Formats: sequence, C-alpha cells, structure tokens
Amino acid sequence: MGKLIGTLAEEKGYGIGVMIDYGDAGLSADALAPKLAGCNVAIDFTTAKAVQRNVEACVIAGVPLVEGTTGWSSSLPEIKKLVIDGNGTMVFGANFSIGVNLFYRIAEFASELLSKFPEYEVFIEEQHHSRKKDAPSGTALKIKEVVSKNITVGDIAATRAGNIPGTHRVGFDGPADQILLVHTARSREGFALGALMAAGWVVGKKGFFEFGEVLEEILNRKDTKARR
Repeated sequence: MGKLIGTLAEEKGYGIGVMIDYGDAGLSADALAPKLAGCNVAIDFTTAKAVQRNVEACVIAGVPLVEGTTGWSSSLPEIKKLVIDGNGTMVFGANFSIGVNLFYRIAEFASELLSKFPEYEVFIEEQHHSRKKDAPSGTALKIKEVVSKNITVGDIAATRAGNIPGTHRVGFDGPADQILLVHTARSREGFALGALMAAGWVVGKKGFFEFGEVLEEILNRKDTKARR
C-alpha cells in the first residue's frame, strides 16, 4: 500500500516529503517526529502495533495523519484522546475505498428495510489475501456496526487465502429466498485513491475524523453542484 500510494501521489502531482520504512520501526515517537517536519500530511498503512507511535509522532510534529491501518479499534478511545489533547488532526477508516463506504450506506438502508420482516436473518462474510493479519476485517466489523443498528448480527465468517484484495457480503436469508449484497475490490488502488482524497481534505483542519465524514462532505458538495 505504501508503494502504491507513493506512485499514485506522484502521478497526481504531490511531492513525497519522506518515506518511513522498516528501518524506522524501532524509533520512538519523539525520534520519528523530526522526520515528518515540513510535511503537509502523513498517510499510514503499517501494522496495528505501530499506530499509537505513529499518531504520537504526527501530533508532536503538527502533521495531520490519514490512518489506514486496521486492527486497532480496541485502542480507539485512547488514540482519539491523544489527538484531541495534543490539538492534532487525524482521519481514520476501516476502509478508504469510496465504493466500500457507499456499500456501508447500502447495507444500512437494506437492514432498515429488512428489519420490518423478521423472517429474514442476516449474515456477513469477508475474504482477504493470506497476508492480512486481522480477522474479521475492519471493514466487516464496520458493516456489522451499521447493520446492527436495525438487525441483530451474529458472527462474521472470515477467509484468508491467496491474493484476494477484499470481498464483503451481506446476506438476508428468508424461508423462500435470499437477498445478497456484495462488494468486490479488484485491486488495492481504490484504497489508495481514497486515502489520497482524505489527505487532500484534512489539510488545514483540526480534530479526529472518520473517513465517512470526508465522503459525506464530498457527497453534499456534489449534490449542491447538481442542484445549480
């Protein structure tokens, strides 16, 4: 993801101020922060155990952070406090794909509709490449969160195999039929483009944001233009 974001960023005319790689893994937040000095925004797709260090470094450096790493949701209150108390800026998301974030909305609407028919039961399935460490995925957990507003959801079925970029299914199974919603990622490029979109949006802002808020503002902007 880091290499892909770097390539797409340069294609879009962004300058790459610094690349943080494996050689920097042992640095403390205080030691990492000076490397970020002068950057307008940082994008992180690393590992869950590195998130807190990276957030602290960005807060110290005064650099907004787009956090694309998953698997750290249990630490979210602590991370949010770090950002707010340090007057920092962060955008996080279970998934930075625009299509996936639209899929959240579709799944939530469908669950609201199907909640009126108790004979339908819901299930969630996800598949990813064998190198993905967290299971179920952050995206599947977010889908469960939005669907659970309307219907009780059980366990999530997770598969790790091969090179699957990411597939998520929400099914509503009834006695006579089944309704199936599916999002299939063809590549990781969609995640990278969403992260770059968030990076452009967050510059100049302060606070702790979810990527859905970025998309909401962009959608509202498009609606306003369409009405003119």
